[in-house]
Amino acid sequence: MEQTGEFLVAIGGILLLGLVADAVGRRTFLPRVTLLLACGLVIGDEALGIIPISVINGFEPIANLALMMIGFLMGGKLTIDLLRRSGRQLFWISASAVLSTTVIVTLAMLLISVPLNIAILLGCIAAATAPAATVDTVLESGTETRFSRLLLAIVAIDDAWALILFSAGLSMVSLLNGTQGVSVSLLDAAREIFGAMLLGAAIGLPAANLTGRIRPGQPMLTEALGLVLICGGLALWLNVSFLIATMAMGAVIANIAIHHDYPFHEIENIEWPFMVIFFVLAGASLDIGMLAELGVIGVVYLMARAAGKLSGAWFGARASHADEDVGRWMGVALLPQAGVAIGMALLAANQFPDYRQIILPIVIASTVFFELIGPVFTRMALRSVK
Repeated sequence: MEQTGEFLVAIGGILLLGLVADAVGRRTFLPRVTLLLACGLVIGDEALGIIPISVINGFEPIANLALMMIGFLMGGKLTIDLLRRSGRQLFWISASAVLSTTVIVTLAMLLISVPLNIAILLGCIAAATAPAATVDTVLESGTETRFSRLLLAIVAIDDAWALILFSAGLSMVSLLNGTQGVSVSLLDAAREIFGAMLLGAAIGLPAANLTGRIRPGQPMLTEALGLVLICGGLALWLNVSFLIATMAMGAVIANIAIHHDYPFHEIENIEWPFMVIFFVLAGASLDIGMLAELGVIGVVYLMARAAGKLSGAWFGARASHADEDVGRWMGVALLPQAGVAIGMALLAANQFPDYRQIILPIVIASTVFFELIGPVFTRMALRSVK
């Protein structure tokens, strides 16, 4: 009973912190994502150390649920209407930002004498972004502009591009090392991405026709949350990307369920409390001391990643004949980076243990930096483009 009470008090306190962060964010230039992460740092082991172990142990399922909701919401932005109007921009900007970041980071690492294999892996990892931080910053802004819709669509497919590129990077490094199974990582990536898309479509197709019937035009909360949990749970069980699976399901429902007035508003109504817990606990898990481990390689990595996102988005916007403001600000909005990059770094470190001591400190430290600072630039971009 005592442990249960401790858990409930901690969760209640975290939710109230969310209210404070929301209020402060409305009155300052800091987005609530950054404020929540900072709160997590303060109450986590880095400072006060007052978060109970029972809450920390429950972080993974809470994080997964929050990201499943994010995937569902992002999928809802990938409508036929958006693709018809901005599909060219979506493809060029997303692909260019990912490729440019990988190339620039890889070349920058080589210029400071980082071994080729490590440079390739760091370049591929740098391409990943942070969907949760970006989506929440957009929702917090309360703006529904062409730029914000395009940003959410780019973020929705950005990590799929990054995963494909990272898998190619793993295969290339395996080839350079002369190890077996050069094509295994590419096959794994294909299975993870396309398997997730098939799963999302398989659930989304019947859901698009069956939901929103009890209360005409509006799916009930139990329907929306039930679909997210089933889709995400099956994705975890089948070992495919639950983020891509829920995103695919959301896209199918948004495009087929024409009897819905708006199929995602129920999830939006309950998503914020889970996001508060997610970001506070994510902040508590950040190791701010890792920033001291950056060194010259880390600083160059930070600058090269920012340069890659900015130049790649600018080039993609020019190639797709997007507005000048899109080219100027889209790369700025894509700077946040989070758990996907750390997951890639852990996978690379496990596959190539000799590189662990260089890759993990740089990626973890840069993730701390971009997770705290990135949302500030995303908000700046959203406010600058009308």
